[in-house]
Amino acid sequence: MPKSSPCVFPWSSLWLASLITLVVQSRPAAGDKRPGFMERTLVLLDVNTRSPIRVLNDNFLSLQLDPSIIKDGWLDFLSSKRLVTLARGLSPAFLRFGGKRTDFLQFNNQKNLAKFRGPGPDYYLKNYEDDIVRSDIALDKQNGCKLANHPDIMLELQREKAATTQLVLLKEQLSNIYSNITITARSLDKLYNFADCAGLHLILGLNALHRNPDNSWNTSSTLSLLKYGAGKKYNISWELGNEPNAYRSMVGRAVNSTQLAQDYTKLRTLLQSVRYYHRAHLFGPNAGRPRKNAILLLDGFMKNAGSVVDAVTWQHYYMDGRVNKAEDFLKTRLLDTLTEQITKVTKVVNTHTPGKKVWLSGLGPAWAGGISNLSDTYAAGFLWVNTLGMAAVQGIDVVLRHSFFDYGYTHLVDQHFNPLPDYWFSLVFKRLVGPRVLGVRVAGLQRKPQPGRVIRDKLRIYAHCTSYYNHNYVRGSITIYIINLHRSRKKIKLAGTLRNKTVHQYLLQPYGTDGLKAKHIQLNGEKLLMVDNETFPELKPKTLRAGRTIAMPPMTIGFYVIKNINAYACRR
Repeated sequence: MPKSSPCVFPWSSLWLASLITLVVQSRPAAGDKRPGFMERTLVLLDVNTRSPIRVLNDNFLSLQLDPSIIKDGWLDFLSSKRLVTLARGLSPAFLRFGGKRTDFLQFNNQKNLAKFRGPGPDYYLKNYEDDIVRSDIALDKQNGCKLANHPDIMLELQREKAATTQLVLLKEQLSNIYSNITITARSLDKLYNFADCAGLHLILGLNALHRNPDNSWNTSSTLSLLKYGAGKKYNISWELGNEPNAYRSMVGRAVNSTQLAQDYTKLRTLLQSVRYYHRAHLFGPNAGRPRKNAILLLDGFMKNAGSVVDAVTWQHYYMDGRVNKAEDFLKTRLLDTLTEQITKVTKVVNTHTPGKKVWLSGLGPAWAGGISNLSDTYAAGFLWVNTLGMAAVQGIDVVLRHSFFDYGYTHLVDQHFNPLPDYWFSLVFKRLVGPRVLGVRVAGLQRKPQPGRVIRDKLRIYAHCTSYYNHNYVRGSITIYIINLHRSRKKIKLAGTLRNKTVHQYLLQPYGTDGLKAKHIQLNGEKLLMVDNETFPELKPKTLRAGRTIAMPPMTIGFYVIKNINAYACRR
């Protein structure tokens, strides 16, 4: 398991006593048959309850929407009551509206409902557009949150339209020839309504490739957008551009770190000139995966504009479309790549602005829309939950998941508005895991590895204070989440301060016969399904009696709440 923290804390006498007792109990009595290796307790676990090793943002697990939803039409369905309910389940959180097509957005301050729509089959386009218009008129008559229940036939037509549009978008991506996307005043209204109704704080990405002849940033569209948002009193944070280190390969035009720093400084000045946004947050530079070019750009940007941004943002994707089996998501070498990337980024940031918050602002199991029947299955959950644990331990303040909803296979919610496995992992995480990260102590009792054999840890354990938003648990409770990548059951014995405490188990396993490729998930044996468009299933824990060993089935993920432990680190 990757090291959780450089911080070291002394082993308590209770911890040592627990270890000695467990070792003695694991030895067979004279004449008894020696128990098999699989029958022995594998791990003795304790947590430092005195002080947290990290304190993260309350919105640590946050969300992203790609601007392509304007092009493929899904933006018009963000008012769906079910979609808003699902997003609200993951609040409080940020909602980043950004991605590859951020740098092709153009704001147009008008309310035309159909002029800027994307392509669609001719046989339904006119009636479909009329339905959208009627839906918008009905929404405008509502006060407060504007919510809708869209007819099934309307959703079916939209799915067909989105599939057609995605072929166009994919062709653009492969050819590196991108068309502009117009975000109208109506589009912004719909986007903000979704975020506001779901309890999400909107972060809006601005087009950094709108350039003047001298390659300086053209602010005309942005100023119009800021004035409109201020007039509507939309509480928005901002960012500029997406993966600027890739501009040359994407559009044949480079923006170096010095120019980008000047652009961000100009944007900060622009925000201060609009009274409503003079204290708005600004995040950037949204650098790509920290390879050579991205690191050079980040270093130059931090040197010249590190003080301008409120948090430093970068992106990470684990794999491309060449992955072809579920087991690829369980490779420890793949899971550990994030640690290396975080180390590179934080080193640059701390060189120029020590203590500046770092965000992982675009995180997904795969790029280019993901892989069908792989990145949208239970298997992808190992990457996702491990990412949350690793990022928390290494002090990443916020992780924004790409994407909450859209076309493709890396999302939390599919196009039928049904939660995918990663959504349920996220929901359980939100309900149980708080922003205070705790140090973990583990003593393994497994046999020594063979000489020369490299053993990577396949049992990953993370600990936090239980979320204060969960009123089922008093302050002072602890949540431990465990990822078992082994193909066999593993046992964990709670020791030290955790010894003889009542535990609530939330064990998440694939549902059905598809195993790791399952698209449904069960919690303690019960399949998780929405009750209706506004009601979540009850997340019922299984109570483990005090002192009982935790048994983790093979290739599963579990959350365990240690009740009434009254941990000092979690009481404040």
